[in-house]
Amino acid sequence: MAKCHRNNVGSIALDHRRATKTSTSGGHFRLWNSTLRRIIFDAVSCGSTSRYKYDNDGGDGEITSTASTSRREKHAEDQKTEKKVMNVAGNEMGAWRKKKEEELKEMKEMVKELEGEDLMKKRMAAKRVRMLAKEEGLEVRGTLAMLGVIPLLVGMVDHDENSVESQIESLYALLNLGIGNDANKAAIVKVGAVHKMLKLIDCSDSSVCEAIVANFLGLSALDSNKPIIGSSGAIPFLVRTLRNLDDKSSRQAKQDALRALYNLSITPTNISFVLETDLVSFLIHSIGDMEISERVLSILSNLVSTPEGRKAISTERDVIPILMDVLNWTDSPKCQEKASYILMIMAHKSCGDRHAMIEAGIASTLLELTLLGTPLAQKRASRILECLRIDKGKQVSGSYGGNLGATVSAPICGSSSSFTKTEGRSVEDEDMMSEEKKAVKQLVQQSLQNNMRKIVKRANLRQDFIPSERFTSLTSSFTSKSLPL
Repeated sequence: MAKCHRNNVGSIALDHRRATKTSTSGGHFRLWNSTLRRIIFDAVSCGSTSRYKYDNDGGDGEITSTASTSRREKHAEDQKTEKKVMNVAGNEMGAWRKKKEEELKEMKEMVKELEGEDLMKKRMAAKRVRMLAKEEGLEVRGTLAMLGVIPLLVGMVDHDENSVESQIESLYALLNLGIGNDANKAAIVKVGAVHKMLKLIDCSDSSVCEAIVANFLGLSALDSNKPIIGSSGAIPFLVRTLRNLDDKSSRQAKQDALRALYNLSITPTNISFVLETDLVSFLIHSIGDMEISERVLSILSNLVSTPEGRKAISTERDVIPILMDVLNWTDSPKCQEKASYILMIMAHKSCGDRHAMIEAGIASTLLELTLLGTPLAQKRASRILECLRIDKGKQVSGSYGGNLGATVSAPICGSSSSFTKTEGRSVEDEDMMSEEKKAVKQLVQQSLQNNMRKIVKRANLRQDFIPSERFTSLTSSFTSKSLPL
């Protein structure tokens, strides 16, 4: 500021001398007067002089001043926007906090009503717990459990004074509390809910039984609960419920019972309890029902993994023909895979089952499956064929349909020239290989003829339909080629 003042004072003195000369030279007082006023004004305004000078010279100062003003205005607008956002967020947070406080207050009131003696209020409170646990999600289920509703609801299950409606509301409230919450499932079993539910199985109301089945399904999903439920007597109840359900009964209850039995059969210690019932027989003869076949085969897949389970399945009448029929269900690849798994385990573990499969004519079905099945079904079918053939390097002695009298060896590859006598091979070995080739050719030819009969049957042709000579010649030539097993 001082520097500016000194410069302006010097300018005033110089301009004053020039003005004096000008005034003496001939009446230019007006010019001197205006120049002096401008100089004095510039000296007084000091810093403003440069701004106006820039404005007159090119406008750079005006651009700088405008940009600075624009930044200040934008900053002010940003502050206002941020303030509005904070206000909105604060309002939403306050509303959320208020809502949570109201929900917590409501849940505490429900707990008080469940602890009371008024049966009507207890039933209404259980109904509200049921709906709240269903609609509000995991957080509310955890909060309700911490408030202690689980023991109160379990206490309502077998209370003699409670009506059927109260029992149903409490059972479904427990079911919803356990959905997606393993801690709640464990807590429900820990306080004795399983035994209390089993006390109600003799009641005549089917709705209560369906609610109990649904609870066993949910609780059995937790691994730590499986042995507890299995040893409690729930498995016979589920089997009886499954057998007693008819076409008019709830399909959902039937599916729930099967899924609960599947969960329980995963634990090996529960299989002995399953085998004490007639579940295996019921399952095998229910395979034709397409609505439950996949679940039935899943349970049998768990049972066949233990020696006692395999024995129970093997001794069941017509089990191998039934499972063979499943292998032809091309519209149900999952069932094919599960049936082939059961047969694979049986063939691998039991020589008697292998003989039964050969006598039932399973070879043609397996050959078809290796060509038309899913990759997993093809792999399992190939393993079954291997199990049927090998026995310490030799083939299992038997016949396809009782007519195959030779020993069947590994797949024969190449033409008949591959069986020519080589150096060091005895005549006996050559004869054996020739017999093996004939056996495989006969097996493949019979398989193709069997498949042709199936195609004729599916096409609704005459039963006495005789394939043409063309087809016979094709099958004969095809048997000389190897098959991918």
